[in-house]
Amino acid sequence: MSSKTVIAKYAVGGETFEIFIDSELAYEYITGKRTDPMSVLTVEEVFKDANKGERTSEEKLKKAFGTTEMPKIIEKILRHGNVPITTEQKNKLLEEKRKQIIQIISRNSIDPRTNAPHPVQRIENAMEQAKVSIEPFKNANEQVDIVLKKINMILPIKFAVAKVEVIIPAESANRCYGLLKQYGLKAETWLPNGSLSAVVEFPAGLQAEFTDKLNSLTHGSAITKIIGV
Repeated sequence: MSSKTVIAKYAVGGETFEIFIDSELAYEYITGKRTDPMSVLTVEEVFKDANKGERTSEEKLKKAFGTTEMPKIIEKILRHGNVPITTEQKNKLLEEKRKQIIQIISRNSIDPRTNAPHPVQRIENAMEQAKVSIEPFKNANEQVDIVLKKINMILPIKFAVAKVEVIIPAESANRCYGLLKQYGLKAETWLPNGSLSAVVEFPAGLQAEFTDKLNSLTHGSAITKIIGV
């Protein structure tokens, strides 16, 4: 076997399931750069004890995973099991996962005291202050609620949707229509003078981003009004 071959383990219901994987390919799968879980295997088999070559029966696989389909089984082991990676890989994975979580919170949240979005740095500082621990193998979205609970005592934060009314002058209306659709166009009215009156809804943390893009397209001539958060 290759020197990059390691054993990934998954324990459930008193049973342990082991697979031989390529550590570098497994890391690519965990980080989303590879989509086929079967492609990381160096031996296409699930073992009770990989070192001894003791294979797991189909009955035990069915009981533990609810299926005997190898791709689904391998995916679960890679996502929820103990997958050996180097310290460098783990640190890189933790940093990537931390950035993803901060981005999710930043895009969707506001300060309930001001209804203004929290800057990324403010969220990052609150996570450091709260000593938030990130799980490298767990999906970023699945960790957001846990992170919010830990930083909420330090940083008042609320997930919300912003509802914004926009009036765009006639000369810029057609040029801005795609942007409105992109951010969630909910209603539109074309006025007699050719101007466009519209309502858009999007994650509250994107208010500044939306306004900047709209101002860029209209040279600052658009009128916006927040009508709900």
